[in-house]
Amino acid sequence: MGSVSSEGSSMREVGQLHVEDPQHTTSQWSIGYANLAKLDPQYGLYTSVVPPLIYAVMGSSREIAIGPVAVVSLLLSSTIQKVIDPVSDPHAYRSLVFTVTFFAGIFQSAFAIFRLGFLVDFLSHSALVGFMAGAAIIIGLQQLKGLLGISHFTTHTDAISVLKSVYKSLHLQVTSAEKWHPLNFVLGSSFLIFLLTSRFLGRRNRKLFWLPAISPLASVIVSTLIVYLTKADKHGVTIIKHVKGGLNPTSLHELQFQGEHEAIAVGRSFASIKGYHLDGNKEMLAMGFMNIAGSLTSCYLATGSFSRTAVNFSAGCQTAVSNIVMAVTVILSLELFTRLLYYTPVAILASIILSALPGLIDVGEIRYIWKVDKLDFLACVGAFLGVLFVSVEIGLLVAVTISFGKIVIQSIRPGIEILGRVPRTEAFCDVSQYPMATSTPGILAIRISSGSLCFANANFWVAKEDDKLQETGKGRVQAVILDMTNLMNVDTSGILALEELHKRLISRGVQFAMVNPRWVVIHKLKVAQLVDKIGKEWVFLTVTEAVDACLSSKLGATP
Repeated sequence: MGSVSSEGSSMREVGQLHVEDPQHTTSQWSIGYANLAKLDPQYGLYTSVVPPLIYAVMGSSREIAIGPVAVVSLLLSSTIQKVIDPVSDPHAYRSLVFTVTFFAGIFQSAFAIFRLGFLVDFLSHSALVGFMAGAAIIIGLQQLKGLLGISHFTTHTDAISVLKSVYKSLHLQVTSAEKWHPLNFVLGSSFLIFLLTSRFLGRRNRKLFWLPAISPLASVIVSTLIVYLTKADKHGVTIIKHVKGGLNPTSLHELQFQGEHEAIAVGRSFASIKGYHLDGNKEMLAMGFMNIAGSLTSCYLATGSFSRTAVNFSAGCQTAVSNIVMAVTVILSLELFTRLLYYTPVAILASIILSALPGLIDVGEIRYIWKVDKLDFLACVGAFLGVLFVSVEIGLLVAVTISFGKIVIQSIRPGIEILGRVPRTEAFCDVSQYPMATSTPGILAIRISSGSLCFANANFWVAKEDDKLQETGKGRVQAVILDMTNLMNVDTSGILALEELHKRLISRGVQFAMVNPRWVVIHKLKVAQLVDKIGKEWVFLTVTEAVDACLSSKLGATP
């Protein structure tokens, strides 16, 4: 899911991907993704023409390949078909898809103009890993329809509904129209094994790098010939049939700016944008304009393809001309070769998409997340289970909710470090990290490790301060030094918390000192007159100066 954006941030991700679909097999992938989006095959081809040309002019990445992708196609079909059935009313469904694409482009462009691209970063890396893994499994389950040749298939995307639908089709007592057709499975599985084997050989032997590159195209050509020569379509093999040729027709008249589905289109398109991983407002602006233009020329949502970008990177692409070459290739396919796709079996498109899915499930990264951060792992698992057992949009919502929840938990529980002097130095460090650091008798030096002291954590911080005072022993502490080096900001609630702490310490006969407050912080403390209450002479540059001042005034002496 998501798009590869600026080259700097995306090269690490692209380098980890497997080579899947070079430009000369773009047609097959585009048709397969259109099928996943519940659209006619030609719309996948249309989406590989206009958006890449727009991005080539406006974008900045030299390696990115623009076009339809699996996760976005699944997201569109899973959300829009809840409103309109693509089978019973394909025209209305298609119109709503174009409308969603238009508003997605509007939102992306608005985010870029108002420089709101940073909002995408709130979807954490761990949540994206879990979302992509869940989406990969759901996409794979969706391909069972084509792989088994099932005519009647569930419109739900969760794993349970899909498996129930497959089980029903495999049951012997269903009607002939609902049964699966074994020849589809034999044909699709055979070529799936071929695709996976070619990829394995291409990874093991660098001299065979061309094998996984041409295997999708070879699979389509050979399978089409088999069906044509054996008349397998008359024995249950599902074929693509007619693919409309010609250049992209206009779809301006199909956009729905009025009617009962307008608000839904806006909401669904905004949710779709949340699935992209964009870096930089310029990239977002380019993608916004290309989707707006695409919605007017019979295209659905396009973004950067990880797999095609990996091919571009491996091939040494240096400019965005690669997108122009890809678009021209698809234009030639639309003009010259669409009639040759009539006998292409749907099972082959399913096998091509299935062959790409293992690259979306990064087991090694999931293990790494578990080892490094358990809360991140919770976000990863939550997104995975949400996509797998509920829906794609619920998976996104769970991912965003857990990511925000982590931020809230970290903000309301600011870290507090007890400082001690490292022997033979003037440095004061966290005693839990440096056991050799020793505390000065009668003086409690504390450092706030949070970047903000605000309404969300102020009360918790004061309570924690009291706990630290009690831990050091009642009546023994005669001075408290607060190191504010890490504190970047403080609001009125934070200032009130500091005032309350100061009052409590004064009532106990304990002196309060502050160390190295930032300019923003000290300015607010002066405006609130807290500095005057504490005393300007008790604001220091370093912890060492504060400790020496306390000792010289005999505040640190044990009674």
